[in-house]
Amino acid sequence: MIVETGRVVAVESDGLWVETIQRSTCGNCAAQKGCGQSLLARLAGHTSYLRVVLEGRDPSGFQLGEQVRIGVPEQVVVTGSLFVYLVPLFAMLLFSGVAHNLWAYEGLTAAMAVLGLLAGGVVVRWRAQATRNDPRLQPVLLDDTSRVTVLDPQASAG
Repeated sequence: MIVETGRVVAVESDGLWVETIQRSTCGNCAAQKGCGQSLLARLAGHTSYLRVVLEGRDPSGFQLGEQVRIGVPEQVVVTGSLFVYLVPLFAMLLFSGVAHNLWAYEGLTAAMAVLGLLAGGVVVRWRAQATRNDPRLQPVLLDDTSRVTVLDPQASAG
């Protein structure tokens, strides 16, 4: 399970929206200094917003600004990454291969490759929409007993 700490930015009746800064993966990667993702995260302070299902917990027990620990199953990340990268690639190769074998025009083959890439992207988008509420694919709240409230420094000064 990939564990992240995040800050609650919205509370809903059945879930939380949590803002995370993706750092745990970068710390374990062998490419650390040569990675563009790590560079962008440092320069832009890249954050992600994740919806975490409360699984029967009381939403009134959570407040904006609280830090919570969430977990994402590694299998979800691996299979999702493979799907997102490989489906458009295979669709591009399939479309270009069929076009080349049927018509053998380079321009048409290249156009069909682009069309295949776009079609693969549409399949990925459709699958993401179809599985967006699948509880097996959702981040989970790990332990709400060790939550720490982030205090507003201006509120404590006055």
